[in-house]
Amino acid sequence: MKDHQARLIQLSYENKILTFGDFTLKSGRKSPYFFNSGFFCGGAVLAAVADSYAQTIIDAPDLEFDIIFGPAYKGIPLAAVTIVKLAEKDPARFGKMEYAYNRKEKKDHGEGGTTVGGSLKGKRVLILDDVMTAGTAIRESMAIINAEGGILAGVALILDRQERMVDYEHSMIAQVRREYRVPIHSIITLEDIVQFAKGKLPEEDIKKIEDYRSKYKAKPLAE
Repeated sequence: MKDHQARLIQLSYENKILTFGDFTLKSGRKSPYFFNSGFFCGGAVLAAVADSYAQTIIDAPDLEFDIIFGPAYKGIPLAAVTIVKLAEKDPARFGKMEYAYNRKEKKDHGEGGTTVGGSLKGKRVLILDDVMTAGTAIRESMAIINAEGGILAGVALILDRQERMVDYEHSMIAQVRREYRVPIHSIITLEDIVQFAKGKLPEEDIKKIEDYRSKYKAKPLAE
């Protein structure tokens, strides 16, 4: 695990973004851990997620894009802090790059439109989101990007849960990667969380996480 990944997990744990216990997910599954990106609201942890996003993007040779898109609402601050950090790390490449986000409701007055920020028209768009569970957010974002004349270039996530969908043996990330033929990168994975937990939690709790991982582990999806 890289230093920025370890720091992000540690701060996520300290800020109760990453919690361990007994949780019921939207899918109905009983999970021994929960990741709530809505709690990325403190300065230090926001700085950490921005740094991790930026480093993950820079380290990905297959990510070529012209603008960052943050789906409303959680994706908006993530996109904003990430573009700032990218500009700091590589001003020649990212110093003039813009970000955009969508409105939940189309605005008919003022500047109007569905999106705010940089124009997506004719640009390769990188979507930033926290996790990909049912694929709803990515498909909604794709509809907006297409309507605005943009081209999906890839997706960057905070967490890959590495688990299969309810009705299929592969993950939603694998499904979307094959469906849209774009690269998808995650800052951290469930494997990283397990590694972190081994230094923090009792053996009984670690076993619950490992059992959950074994039960719902996604199988590879043929391209």
